[in-house]
Amino acid sequence: MEEMKLGVVESHFADIIWANEPIGSRELSKICEKELSWKRPTTYTVLRKLCERGIFQNVGGIVSSVISKAEFQAMQSEKFVEDTFQGSLPAFISAFATRKALTREEIAQIRHMIDSYEEG
Repeated sequence: MEEMKLGVVESHFADIIWANEPIGSRELSKICEKELSWKRPTTYTVLRKLCERGIFQNVGGIVSSVISKAEFQAMQSEKFVEDTFQGSLPAFISAFATRKALTREEIAQIRHMIDSYEEG
């Protein structure tokens, strides 16, 4: 699978698909005309490229995701931690918490996540 990275416009386009899927390709092009000022060929070209990259599929004129938005964001986050912090999640959290104080609720959520991973 090709590197999972989207530019700003591709990201907006992907959000449109994720918010409306499954969606007919003609309906998608109408939304893109309204929201992105794209003509139909532009929508189809960008859609084809993202389908080739394995993010979406267009089967029988119905567009849907191969990778959910949550999965895509998880992949992006994982790559960021790998590239920036040599794959160390504790180093990432430490850097994040140094610049932004975690609330009690955030700390409780992180503890709960850790506990649930230990149990599973």
